[in-house]
Order: sequence, then C-alpha cells, then structure tokens
Amino acid sequence: MQKNKIRFLYMILGGGVISLIMHAIVPFPHNDHPRIYDHLITILITMIVWEGNIRIDQFLDKKFPWETSAGKRILLQVPTTLLYSIVGIMIPMFFYDAFICRIPMLKRETIAISSVIIGLMVTLIIMSAEIGIQFFKKWKRSLLEIEEYKAQSLQAQLQNLKNQVNPHFLFNNLSVLSSLVYKDQDKAADFIQQLSKVYRYLLDNNNSELVTLEDEMKFIESYNYLLQIRFDKNLIVDTQIQKEELQKMLPPISLQLLMENAIKHNEVSSELPLKIDIFTQEDVLVVKNNLQARTNQEPTSKTGLKNIQQRYAHFTKREVEVIVTESEFTVKLPLIKLS
Repeated sequence: MQKNKIRFLYMILGGGVISLIMHAIVPFPHNDHPRIYDHLITILITMIVWEGNIRIDQFLDKKFPWETSAGKRILLQVPTTLLYSIVGIMIPMFFYDAFICRIPMLKRETIAISSVIIGLMVTLIIMSAEIGIQFFKKWKRSLLEIEEYKAQSLQAQLQNLKNQVNPHFLFNNLSVLSSLVYKDQDKAADFIQQLSKVYRYLLDNNNSELVTLEDEMKFIESYNYLLQIRFDKNLIVDTQIQKEELQKMLPPISLQLLMENAIKHNEVSSELPLKIDIFTQEDVLVVKNNLQARTNQEPTSKTGLKNIQQRYAHFTKREVEVIVTESEFTVKLPLIKLS
C-alpha cells in the first residue's frame, strides 16, 4: 500500500512537470476556464498512461518473462505500450475539448501532436525505467540464487564426504576383511578389489554433479558385493535396468545413500531378510525395500534424502518422490536427459 502511494505521488509530480513543459511549448487557450483545469487534465493523462503501462508490463511479465521470451516480449510490449499511450492521451483530450475548454481549430492540431509526442517520450522513459528496474532486481535475485546454490553445493559435498568416509561402513568392511583373510584368501582378495573400486568411484566423482546411470550401476555392483559378503542371504538386491536408460543421468552416490538408509533403518536377519528392488520405469529409477523397522532404531534426520533432493533441485523441476506404506518404502529418482 505504501509503495502504491509513493507511485501515485510520483505520477502527480510528473504530471505537473509535463504540464509546465506543455504550456511552455504550446500555451493552452484560457478562454473562460481556470488554468488549473489544464494542469489537472495533464496530471490525469499522466496517471492513466503511467499506471496503464505498468499494468501492461506486469501482465506481459507473467505471460512472456524476459528470461525466456525476450524477443517476443519486445515485439509485443513496444507497440502495445505505444498504442495504449496514444489512446490514453487522445480520449481525455477529446473530453477536455468537448466539456472543459473548446480548443480553437488553429491550435487543436498543434496541441494534439505536441501532447502525443511528449506523452510517447515520457512513456518510453517510464517503460525503459521499469524494464531497467526489473532487470536489476532479477540480476540481484540471480546473484542470491547463485550464492545459495554454492552454499547448498558445499553442504552437499560435505555430506557426500561424510558418507564417503563413514567410519561405520569402513569399520564393518575391515571387520569382514579380517575374518576373510583367515577363512578364504581368494575371496579376501576379491573383497579388497571391490572395496578399492567403491572408494575409487567415490574419489573420482567427488566433484561430479551428474553421472550416467550406467556408471552408478557399476559402482552399485561393487558396493553390493561388499554387502553380500557381510549379510549373505539376509540381504537380497534385485536390479532390473532397461538398456535405453543407462545413458541418462543422476547425481552420483544417490543409489548408495538409499541402500545405506534401507540397511540402517531396517532389520536384516535370516528371520527377516531385507529385499531391495532397483528398477527403471518411464525415465524414473525406482528404489524399493520392504519395511521392517529395527526395534532399537535411532531417530533419523533424513539427511540422505534431503541431500539427494537438494542436488536434484539444481538440475530438474521433477521432484524426488518418496512413498511410504505399511509394508514398503519407495523412492523414485528422476532420470535426467542431457540434450
């Protein structure tokens, strides 16, 4: 409301200045009416033209934003604004001539042309100022969005780093490895090789924003190998990936986070085996597991899911979908196409 009051005050002041300029260029006939009428009609025309052009600009900004439709916006806004301004000037001038002051024929054409020229000049100045203000505001907003993206990206990288050097994951795998060394040296050697592949992938993609589904699945094969040695038949991981989806993209380590969460929050035992299904459907990667919550489960912050959702928000408007039922927990990750 305060902003509108200030704008109308500017319109009144602007109209007064334009009126003085008009009288200096082409003196209005006084006849039998007070000069104040001339000033009032000029202020009224200024308000009509100014406010109308602001409304036109706001309407076009919704339909044709500068960021995506700059060419169409210029082609529409310039003629629309000028045409509206001419009509907004001529109609009040007609009523002024008919009901307030009959303009002599000799001055009528001069006053009309002068009014239109000055009105259009003022319109172009106002339109340029409004467009400039909009660009400045959007430029500031884009800078804020960039800084926010940097902050979120750093936070996501930090969380990824925490996941990469998760002490529990490393401790569990070293414990498994220590037992394998004495029982099955060949399997221990395979275990070390797969563990090195897991950490190689983590290191190679530490700064990557997107990876192909094919690369992520190769990483999951190595990661799943470690899990199978640890949990044996108590953990079942079934993957069904369509070949045409393999070159589509997703944020790295997304699958590992979801699998880790499933194991962290659910019972994994011979009595209650945990089943994780990973499959694709219509540009979506689905990760689903049966729900069998641990009895001694700790409170969860859902950091892993938030991490994935924040990273996805920078690349697509499609959201990560989380579906929880009494028996299943499902996460749907959009697969991103790079054109």
